[in-house]
Amino acid sequence: MGLAAGRSRLPSCVSHAFLVVAGLFILASIPCEAQLSSSFYGNTCPNALTTIRRAIRTAVSRERRMAASLIRLHFHDCFVQGCDASILLDDSATIQSEKNAPNNNNSVRGYEVIDNVKSQVESICPGVVSCADILAVAARDASVAVGGPTWTLKLGRRDSTTSGLSQAAANLPSFRDGLDRLISLFSTKGLSTRDMVALSGSHTIGQARCITFRDRIYDNGTNIDAGFASTRRRRCPVDNGNGDDNLAALDLVTPNSFDNNYFKNLIQRKGLLQSDQVLFNGGSTDSIVTEYSKSPSTFSSDFAAAMVKMGDIEPLLGSAGEIRKYCNVIN
Repeated sequence: MGLAAGRSRLPSCVSHAFLVVAGLFILASIPCEAQLSSSFYGNTCPNALTTIRRAIRTAVSRERRMAASLIRLHFHDCFVQGCDASILLDDSATIQSEKNAPNNNNSVRGYEVIDNVKSQVESICPGVVSCADILAVAARDASVAVGGPTWTLKLGRRDSTTSGLSQAAANLPSFRDGLDRLISLFSTKGLSTRDMVALSGSHTIGQARCITFRDRIYDNGTNIDAGFASTRRRRCPVDNGNGDDNLAALDLVTPNSFDNNYFKNLIQRKGLLQSDQVLFNGGSTDSIVTEYSKSPSTFSSDFAAAMVKMGDIEPLLGSAGEIRKYCNVIN
């Protein structure tokens, strides 16, 4: 029988207990994967969200347009190497700033608002709350400040130590994009066509520069209302270089309120940007636009859900990246 025959057997209950303990030891030795959580700052900075909300409310009360700018800032951050606050970094010896990307330069704004929020949060919880999370919270609070939906945020993102300038042109949508391009671009970020249409609805607030819609209002196309084009031409001269930075509201009806009029405008061929009107132009998204135009509650709930999904794009977690002290520079 060999050596085994000369050894006493352990009782089965002891053997089972040993296996359980061994199993627990093995599980404990496996690093836990960091995840975003709605309660991430519950213990480390319990007043963070209140502080951010107060600061955003103040900023939007001073300038209603800032609500749209903050939502767009979060969007442009997430679409380039993930929701990591890389868009906030200034040029330096090691950083080529995303702020200089064609789709951001002289277009994206709100940086100073985020810097102010970060300063306030740092004063109560130094080195705890990331700039990436501040961007996400600011976008949510900006929506609420102009009558838009709210949503439960998942937090715990960390800040990048790199910039994605080289990726910006390929990853950010353009005002000239067609429907297929928009669908494809959002799909690469894990967002559905319905998500894309819902997120485009953020154009119910905010303004655009003449240079971004000049071609549309002067091309005499069939997918633009003639009266609408005539109105927009008043502050957007036909010649390039003349009035390029003149602003027009994306939603002519209720430009400072978050509602579903954007979709009603599209049905009336009154989308300001080409990339707006392609959502209702005989294509696959016409039915979604029609649905949102009839049901503001459906649009609001879908927009909130899409914002949560967008905030999940490639976040830095755990020990990746850093928590910047100042959002515009790495530590």
